[in-house]
Amino acid sequence: MIDGKTRTCGLIGNPVEHTMSPIIHNTLAGTCGHNLVYVPFPVENGSLEDAIKGAYALNILGLNVTVPYKSEVIRSLIEVDGLAAKIGAVNTLVRTEGGFKGYNTDMSGLHRAMISEGIRIEGEEIVLLGAGGAARAVAYLCGEQKAKKVYLLNRTLDKAERIAKEVNGAFAKDVIVPMLLADYPKLPCGKYLAIQGTSVGLFPHDEEAIIEDAAFYQKIHTGFDLIYKPFTTKFMKLVTQAGGKAYNGLKMLLYQGIDAYELWNQVEISEEEAAHVYHALKTAMGL
Repeated sequence: MIDGKTRTCGLIGNPVEHTMSPIIHNTLAGTCGHNLVYVPFPVENGSLEDAIKGAYALNILGLNVTVPYKSEVIRSLIEVDGLAAKIGAVNTLVRTEGGFKGYNTDMSGLHRAMISEGIRIEGEEIVLLGAGGAARAVAYLCGEQKAKKVYLLNRTLDKAERIAKEVNGAFAKDVIVPMLLADYPKLPCGKYLAIQGTSVGLFPHDEEAIIEDAAFYQKIHTGFDLIYKPFTTKFMKLVTQAGGKAYNGLKMLLYQGIDAYELWNQVEISEEEAAHVYHALKTAMGL
C-alpha cells in the first residue's frame, strides 16, 4: 500500500514508456516487503540537469538512467564509481548526502548473469562483436575481469581501435585486439566465448545475425547475446546449431536491476528471489 512513508525510485530517459524495469523493482519490493514504488520518468532533451536536481529535492531514493543520458548525466553527479568512470557511462544513481552517486550496473549485471549461467570471463579468449556503447562497456568489463584476450570485431576498424587503445591503456595490458568484422576468418584457431553487442537481431532485423557464416560458429563454445527480445536471436540459433551453448540478455536486464535495487536498499537479493523476478519478466514477455 502506498502511503506517506513510501519511497520512490524510477527510470529517467527518453523514451521510457516501453521499459520492463518497473516489473523488476516493484516485484522485488513486494517480495522483500519494502515500502517502495518504481515508476518511469520521461525527461525531455535539455531537461536532464533540472530532472536530477528535482529528483534530489523530491527525496527520490534512486534512479536508473537509460538512453540517451548515460554519459550526459555524469556532470550532474557528486561522485562516480570507479568502473562507471572508466566506461564513461552511468545507469544507476544512488542518493547520498548532498546529491547522487553514479554506478554502472549494466556491466556488473552482465557479469552476474554470466556467473549464474556458469560462464567465466577470467582467463577466457573472447570474441566481442560490435564497437558501440554496449560493446565498449563489455570491453572494459573483460579487462577488469582479467580476460586472456578479447578480439573486438567491428565493421569499421577505427572505432574498434579507439576502444582497444582506451581499454588497454586503462588496464596497462594489451588485452583488446581490434579487427575488422570481415576478417573473422583470420581469428586464431580455438574455441571462444562470443559476446554479441550489436543491434543486429533486434526488430526489424530479428532474422539476421552480424555474422551468418556457419564456419564462424564452429569456433564458439558459448554465445551470449545482449539482446533479450526476441528471446532467441538468430545469433543464438547459429551458436546452438554449431553445438555451442547460447544465452540472451534477459538475465543481464534482471541482474542490472537487482544490483541497483541492492544499492538503493542496502540489501542482498537471494537467487530464489532473483528467480521469482526472472519468471515475472518472462511472463510479461509472454514466455
